[in-house]
Amino acid sequence: MNRPPFGKSLSRRNVLSSLAAIPAVALLAACSDSGEQAKAADVKPADPATPAKPATPATPAAAAKVPEAQGSVDVAELMKPGALPDKQLGKDDAKVTIVEYASMTCPHCAHFAETTFPELKTKYIDTGKARYILREFPFDPSAEAGFMLARCSKDNYFPMVDVLFRQQANWVGVQNTKDALLQISKLAGFTQESFEACLTDQKLLDDVRSVQKRGANEFKVDSTPTFFINGKTYKGAMSIEEMSAIIDPLL
Repeated sequence: MNRPPFGKSLSRRNVLSSLAAIPAVALLAACSDSGEQAKAADVKPADPATPAKPATPATPAAAAKVPEAQGSVDVAELMKPGALPDKQLGKDDAKVTIVEYASMTCPHCAHFAETTFPELKTKYIDTGKARYILREFPFDPSAEAGFMLARCSKDNYFPMVDVLFRQQANWVGVQNTKDALLQISKLAGFTQESFEACLTDQKLLDDVRSVQKRGANEFKVDSTPTFFINGKTYKGAMSIEEMSAIIDPLL
């Protein structure tokens, strides 16, 4: 199904109308209305033909093969403020900094959030060894809406992201994404009015898109999830054993 680009020329109300009109939202291409943005043909979630890795029994980190980095970026540039303030878990002075670029409608991102992140948080973030930053890299209007709702949740950003990932099957690819998101949002304390106010905030939408654009242009993010661990680039949803194999030597 072909869909028109979700460009900046669209009116505010089209955020809501787009959600109501899209029965399947796990798009494989980023919406683009400018040559400066990542091209739809070049930006895609991890290969859908490759199923997400199932959870595996815990093994010693030393026994896990260290994933190969796909490049590196300047950490100082990576950590410069963007259009939106970073959402962070963990201490500023942690030895390891993990930056994840994710899309709310990406099944691989949801798999990582459910199977790897809880142990990553317990083992490294909560203990002060690592800090974790999540940055928005939406591929479609529904992913944009999910991130906007998380931002509107303010101090509940990460809990809202967690709920949306865990409930992904209930709002991604359903007949009416808008209504599905509204029901989830009401459980998080939104009213009909605050829900619509959030999704008609044009500046917030533009800022979310700016985060995505910066990730693509400056750090060559072209799939989700993409991780930067102390500046090195790793693509794909990794297991806790793989992440431990990367993190432990840095501590």
